Amino acid sequence: MENNRSANVSRKTSETEVSVSLNLDGSGQNDISTGIPFLDHMLQLFSKHGFFDLTIKAKGDIEIDYHHLVEDMGITLGQAFKDALSNKAGIKRYGFFILPMDETLVTVALDLSNRAFLVFDAVTPVSMVRDFNILLFKEFFQAFANEVGCNLHIRLEHGTEPHHVAEAIFKGFAKALDQATSSEPRLDGGVPSTKGTLSK
Repeated sequence: MENNRSANVSRKTSETEVSVSLNLDGSGQNDISTGIPFLDHMLQLFSKHGFFDLTIKAKGDIEIDYHHLVEDMGITLGQAFKDALSNKAGIKRYGFFILPMDETLVTVALDLSNRAFLVFDAVTPVSMVRDFNILLFKEFFQAFANEVGCNLHIRLEHGTEPHHVAEAIFKGFAKALDQATSSEPRLDGGVPSTKGTLSK
């Protein structure tokens, strides 16, 4: 596996401007500023629990709505992971984690197969955390899955408090992605597929 599994990606549109610096083999150091405090909090948790070093600077038309920036954050982060993983040689490819948080239990499973698909089954009776609707995270994860090329399943087993649900999702996602992107020495640098490739 390559030692330098890192990426720097920027994306600018008429609605948002996002830059991401990522190191897959970090220690969870992060510097994140999106202009949306709750999104910052979730991405900080993601960095810390996945051991990804992550610097994010983003701004957007959040005076209109949070949708554009949340979705574009997923796009840019997905592109960064895709670049850092390169041809995916030597990785475990699959990741799975069940994460409890108080009354909440979330399951996250993913496959870095280069086939994008999202199953998001995490609807809560109340979805607002202050002025942030956690249902927006479905757009974040769909954008991420599309860009990195992964099959991603997120399921809320039980739980009602929206902050707990969102936090459990991002922590579980971090742990599953850390597992999937980690080294499998038995592959001896090969690709974990009978096809011999995980690229289009």
